Amino acid sequence: MSADPSAAAQPFLRTLAPLLRGLERHLRGWLDARRKFQVPLVARAEIEGLTEDLKRKADALDVERPLLVIMLMGGTGVGKSTLMNAFAGASVAQSSFTRPTTRDPVVYFHHSINPDKLDPALRLCRLAQHDREALLQKVVVDTPDLDSNDVANRDKLKHLLPVADVVLYVGSQEKYHDHLGWELFKEHRRRRAFAFVLNKWDRCQLDPGTVGLRPDEDLLRDLKAEGFENPRLFRTTAQLWVDATKSIGPGARPADLPAGEQFAELCDWLENGLTRLEIEAVKARGVGQLLTHTEAAVAAVRPPDLATPADKVRTGWEQILDQEAEDQADVLLSTLEPYQNEVEHHFSVQGQQRFRGLMAGYLRLTTKLKYVGTSLRDHMPFTPRVGGSKVDAPTDWNLAAFVQSCSRAAGERVLGQRMTALVNRLLVDADQKGFPIQLLNEQTAETAKLNWEDRVTRGLVDALTEVEREVTKPTGWRKYVRGAVALLGNFLPEAVLIGTIIVLLWRFFVENLLPEFFHVLLPIYVTLGVLVVMHVVILLVLPVRWAVIRGDFRSRMGSKLSEELRRAFLPLPADVAAAVAGEKKEVEYLVTETKQVADWLRDREEAAQIGDLYGR
Repeated sequence: MSADPSAAAQPFLRTLAPLLRGLERHLRGWLDARRKFQVPLVARAEIEGLTEDLKRKADALDVERPLLVIMLMGGTGVGKSTLMNAFAGASVAQSSFTRPTTRDPVVYFHHSINPDKLDPALRLCRLAQHDREALLQKVVVDTPDLDSNDVANRDKLKHLLPVADVVLYVGSQEKYHDHLGWELFKEHRRRRAFAFVLNKWDRCQLDPGTVGLRPDEDLLRDLKAEGFENPRLFRTTAQLWVDATKSIGPGARPADLPAGEQFAELCDWLENGLTRLEIEAVKARGVGQLLTHTEAAVAAVRPPDLATPADKVRTGWEQILDQEAEDQADVLLSTLEPYQNEVEHHFSVQGQQRFRGLMAGYLRLTTKLKYVGTSLRDHMPFTPRVGGSKVDAPTDWNLAAFVQSCSRAAGERVLGQRMTALVNRLLVDADQKGFPIQLLNEQTAETAKLNWEDRVTRGLVDALTEVEREVTKPTGWRKYVRGAVALLGNFLPEAVLIGTIIVLLWRFFVENLLPEFFHVLLPIYVTLGVLVVMHVVILLVLPVRWAVIRGDFRSRMGSKLSEELRRAFLPLPADVAAAVAGEKKEVEYLVTETKQVADWLRDREEAAQIGDLYGR
């Protein structure tokens, strides 16, 4: 995000606060939303913590006049209190040449500031007010010695340091790089601005011929090693300024200052160098790091692109589902095997619907006689019995009820277990193809719980109906053969019967043939023979045997089941991938939004030129 230079030079905390609140709301809404790709528990806890930090930062920065807390930190005897008194031009902090005396931190602030507006940690300190307008937005705090023998004093310092915006690390020729102070500096340097004061500068001059580095040169070298290319280092002799104030008056400049002494420059920097722009940049410095952390944390949970794995999973699932459909077709077919005679009879009856007259009666009679020996009614509980052992003809069959009973029996036997095993096979295949199976667990489990009995029944009915239609209403050359056979069956028996009777009558009345009992039965015999021959022709030309229709039925049933399985399971990977892709866009939007706020803030920090206070 590029910024207008004139805009960057303006105070910006009142703009930053709403930006942080908007970002916090978006992050909160994203965390609370239901999604396919779940954020890991640890990452979620981290982002929730960052979201809370954004809210707290926004509340803290949304002030009309931000206060900059400048805290003096140093070891015993380096002259912090003396430096504080010299800066204040009065004895606001206790000081002594013999021992450390700063037990209670001293807070030096403008009288227009309500003490209740101070941080709660500062309200418990000794308060000293002033009327210097140049320090209107600045609060200067003198702290206990960091290496004090009194542990309570060190605890007070550590309790106050988080409140500081700028730390003035005060040292002297004896203590400018002691272990405790340096470790505390390294601990806080990323979160707080640091400037450095080398006090007692009059004692830091090397005698002619002395070998080695001056304390300030040695300190600058160490700071450069810590990433401070151009640190703000002020060389002061605070005691001389305090003495001048006592002897001459406030603001008096000592006459015997050593060369390079910079107490006046320090005062000018504190009063005039830290403008409102710099104050707001320092106050917002931690926000930039928070935004960077938030951007990285959100980017780390960006969902993967699952389009390619979803395509691979679909291809693999097609083979698994087709194989499962074949296996289920075998299971269902095995439930029909015991009733193959009943199925044949049903198809026979349906095929006989096109015959009329004697042929139709003969076929119904032979079918009923053949069906008397079957046990359909004994095996199928849904078919009614009339008159005890009487068996109805297959014409009374309820095909849908028969198929439903078979599918229910198959479901009770193995189909339920097969669906559970199928889900496991699908998930294993998806995992092997790089698709996160946790995203498919719920969908596949719900799909497996669908009413598959109805779906299987529908497939069975459709398959049987298609086979029945093919048998009873064939197409192509079978249609013409069937039509010819039906035509012969409908007219030939009656024609033979009438023709035989006419011939006999001719011979009786014209040729005077003496009638016998055989002549009376002859038309019946001849017609019966024709019916038998036609029956044989029908069985040969239009077979309805189970062995003939079994393969066609098995193929159609497998195809129907494959369609049902594909329709239910195949869309799942693509649907999940599409949902995750939408969630990925949401995360990328949040990352982009966070980066835009961070870039906007960085532009204004650069305009404030506070980089030297933080180092790299």
